[in-house]
Amino acid sequence: MKLFITGGTGFVGGSLITRLIQDGHEITILTRSLKRVPPLPGGASYLEGDPGTEGPWQKRVGEHDGIINLAGASIFRRWTDSEKKLIRESRILTTKNIVKALEARRVDETHLLSASAIGYYGFQEDQELDERGPAGSGFLADLTREWESASLAAEGLGVRVVLTRFGVVLGKGGGALQKIIPLFKWWLGSPLGNGKQWFSWVHLQDLANIFPFLLEHREISGPVNCTAPGPVRNVDMTKTLGEVLNKPTFMPAVPGFILGTVLGEFGSMLLKGQRVLPKKLTDSGFHFSFPEIRGALEDLVGPSR
Repeated sequence: MKLFITGGTGFVGGSLITRLIQDGHEITILTRSLKRVPPLPGGASYLEGDPGTEGPWQKRVGEHDGIINLAGASIFRRWTDSEKKLIRESRILTTKNIVKALEARRVDETHLLSASAIGYYGFQEDQELDERGPAGSGFLADLTREWESASLAAEGLGVRVVLTRFGVVLGKGGGALQKIIPLFKWWLGSPLGNGKQWFSWVHLQDLANIFPFLLEHREISGPVNCTAPGPVRNVDMTKTLGEVLNKPTFMPAVPGFILGTVLGEFGSMLLKGQRVLPKKLTDSGFHFSFPEIRGALEDLVGPSR
């Protein structure tokens, strides 16, 4: 397939592109600048353009069989009003521009796999949530509903739309682990708040494998939870990571008010969580290489890594 990818130079995009090229797909990666981009293997090329702004790049979108939209500013920051605006616009404007470009698509069958987030569900304590779960409330839930609505507009153009709701992505060289591991190496790893909040995660390798699976299984559409089938509580994740790193977690839990003071609304989010299950993937036969947290962490940061 010919695939058009936004956000392809990011943490998730790099692993995904490698996986897609292995399958023989032809990849076009949209990038804001060609000046500082890593070299690409055969089968992939760059196209310069800003996905958050309409431009000539949109004329190329309709030439592709599939569009994978990964663009969006990181939420791992203090949520000031200006940062919230950046987080929102980097997702909504990009998605709307892609859908507008698809109005002139030139292939018979088009697939839009658009990144989303389990933040859609809000924070519902111990309730198990699959794709049928209700929308929550709050900044992330409201943002995700709007983001998904922008993607689903493509269905009116005859495009198949899949909403890939990411959990916390665990991988080497980026993402959550890059921020957490230094604390453990200084013996400062500890649970957050009471530690009972659920942590729904996915190994980067599994996430990269989910996309070709979805491209192949064209009967799947709508929301798809991209999370491992074994979510854990924050306290158990912290304990397991400490054991894998051989850095026991003896520090007291980080009080919730400190997180709120230092990180504001984003800090408060870390004290909550979702118990999310990937029902559509498992029902469709997707095999997770890393269904449990210990195996995932041993693969990523164990002694032999």
